[in-house]
Amino acid sequence: MYLEIVSPEATLFKGEVVSITVPGINGDFEMLNNHAPVVSLLKEGTVRIAGNITLDEEVENRFTKGDKNTTLLKINSGTLEMNGNKVIVLAD
Repeated sequence: MYLEIVSPEATLFKGEVVSITVPGINGDFEMLNNHAPVVSLLKEGTVRIAGNITLDEEVENRFTKGDKNTTLLKINSGTLEMNGNKVIVLAD
């Protein structure tokens, strides 16, 4: 599935991923390929991106590496939309 993470300052990531786990206001949830359409508010927490991703040098310092080919991004809040195997995260 295709993931795009956008902050007020810049686009942090665009590309194909295996899955994404986000801190929803009712708890963490994971989305995989062919997930049902969803719109959700996000709370402070960690976005977990599974897959072999490449980050641009300008934003690399915002991310950390997790275990098992996972990349992590701390957020304060945000909004998520998934539709048609495309996930857009507006992160603050």
